[in-house]
Amino acid sequence: MNQDDRTIRVFLLDDHEIVRRGLRELLEPQGDILVVGEASTAEEALSRVPSTRPDVAVLDVRLAEGSGIEVCRSLRAAHPEVRTLILTSFADNDALVAAVLAGASGFLLKQIRGTDLVSAIRRVASGESLLDPSQTAEIIDRFSGKREDERIARLTPQERRILTLIAEGKTNRQIGEEIFLAEKTVKNYVSNLLAKMGFSRRTEAAVYATRLSSDETGC
Repeated sequence: MNQDDRTIRVFLLDDHEIVRRGLRELLEPQGDILVVGEASTAEEALSRVPSTRPDVAVLDVRLAEGSGIEVCRSLRAAHPEVRTLILTSFADNDALVAAVLAGASGFLLKQIRGTDLVSAIRRVASGESLLDPSQTAEIIDRFSGKREDERIARLTPQERRILTLIAEGKTNRQIGEEIFLAEKTVKNYVSNLLAKMGFSRRTEAAVYATRLSSDETGC
């Protein structure tokens, strides 16, 4: 948190204006929370965060353009002082795993009560993590295989691209929009790459790809 005052500076990312407005109207009357910026796309968020200097970024997982997971990962790399809270409408295990791997401090459903969200922001701003440490360790360790190069080598270039997008938390529809394929075609690609890698769920492939990327970059 900023040292010059006790106000928690919050940045909002959601592609629905009414959601951002509702969050702002919930947070600002608290007195110790100030919404310093907002965005509707991943690109906007990454360009605006540096100048607004938030303590906490509240990020929606699914965006019309980009992904909150992608923003979380980028912020944790470039601005590690910014704590991140992932907010989603669905109890999605794939997104939870991706959020953990991206370095999020918390993963919350939008059905959460307003008072609980305010509390979560305060806790995260103070340095707490809302994620169970044992659960986080289990997620990371469960899929830490040693045959990474061999598994990736089985994939075609297109399948590797899709695997990267899966690791970024993108849905089949979002992947299709990004690489100009029909959603059904993407689904077939995903099924094929899971079979080649020996996985039964996209969660496993996402974690595997994220860990491989981290190992390669030394992060």
